[in-house]
Amino acid sequence: MDTRARLIEAREKLDSKDLAGAMAIYEDVLAKEGGGGETLATISGDLGATGHIPELIEVLAPLYEPGTHGPAAGLNLLQAFLAVGDPDSARHVMDLLAGLNLPELQGRLSGFEVAIGEMNEERVGNYAAPRTPMVRGSLEPPAAVARANAVSISKPIWFYGLEALAEEILPAKEGRLRRIAFTQLSIEGVYDDLAVAARAPEDESARLARAFPLWLAEAFYFSPLYSPIAAMTVIKEAHGASLPLLLDHDWTADNLRQLVDTTKEDLDYAITGRLTRTPGESRLDLRVWDVRKFRERKQFTAGWKAGAAGEALESLRKDVCRFMECVPGSALGGIPYAPQPPDVWLDVLASSVGLFLAGKGIFPMELLAPLGPTFAALEPRAGDSAMASLAWMTLAARARALGLDPDIGEPILCADSVVARAKGSGC
Repeated sequence: MDTRARLIEAREKLDSKDLAGAMAIYEDVLAKEGGGGETLATISGDLGATGHIPELIEVLAPLYEPGTHGPAAGLNLLQAFLAVGDPDSARHVMDLLAGLNLPELQGRLSGFEVAIGEMNEERVGNYAAPRTPMVRGSLEPPAAVARANAVSISKPIWFYGLEALAEEILPAKEGRLRRIAFTQLSIEGVYDDLAVAARAPEDESARLARAFPLWLAEAFYFSPLYSPIAAMTVIKEAHGASLPLLLDHDWTADNLRQLVDTTKEDLDYAITGRLTRTPGESRLDLRVWDVRKFRERKQFTAGWKAGAAGEALESLRKDVCRFMECVPGSALGGIPYAPQPPDVWLDVLASSVGLFLAGKGIFPMELLAPLGPTFAALEPRAGDSAMASLAWMTLAARARALGLDPDIGEPILCADSVVARAKGSGC
């Protein structure tokens, strides 16, 4: 049976209230065909016409690319986001459609611009001050907040404290480098109230949201083509206290403009992401942005079952590096880049950045996760490479500097001259 006939069959199932049957057909068609523009337009049109808006978004959002699929499916997706009250995602799709530069779309997009503006006004409500675009309704009203911004981390997080050995540890950088930012992940499906979550001890989701951009930035730092930063979101309250900020929505073009203004970086690219979790399953969606045009270039997606994140995340890292022409480990000088198992290394990076921010008074000590499990997981791997050994040393040094006394242990470190000099320096 050809695709057109299958889609007619699916519409008949929708009309007969058999949503599960229709979705099974759509899944099969998309798995076999990959989803052309006409197919996506038909699927989204039929789902929308029969009132299945969440399913329309579920099917279309991960797949839609304007240059490949054309405007019809995009317009359906845009209207769906407006129907469910998500102006940020609607704005993102509208930006993609505007990038097609089709004169026949301009009038329709102007109408959507008005609708998005009205929805944002309703969302702000009676707050005394305008809402920063990096914060959505779960946090305290903006009248109680001084500002939300980003902390830029421009070197591998485990390097800080080893500045005296920079020429021996870090690769040389020459010529015109591509400037790229990796932003903290937004998190969906985990927290009922972000204001409460931001003031609670960090959990696995919050740690992954902060560690993942550090992990990608680390890989790109060991490429000769790139100068990366990792951007951690922070909120400074009216009484002066700072807190790490959790996000519950995708980064938009407006958020990226705010990042550029906050960090003062002359960025070429940015990679943003959304972590979505349901019982037993997780999904990570990444977007590659051309910052100079504030346009999206590419999407990547990875999904995994509970306890099986490592393979999926490593495959995702390789896909991103391949697309961005980043070859970690090809830079001249410095220690070798040594990819570590993501399940262990992401936990190390999360603890490292937590202690780093705590040392700067940004991360309250009482919100740090216990360090014992991190040291226990890293100890048998600390001697695998110079990178792992240095990470162990700076993590332990930060913990001691903050007066923490976890069960650190005495691992066998890598027999590398740089590691020996770092240890001799008292790190």
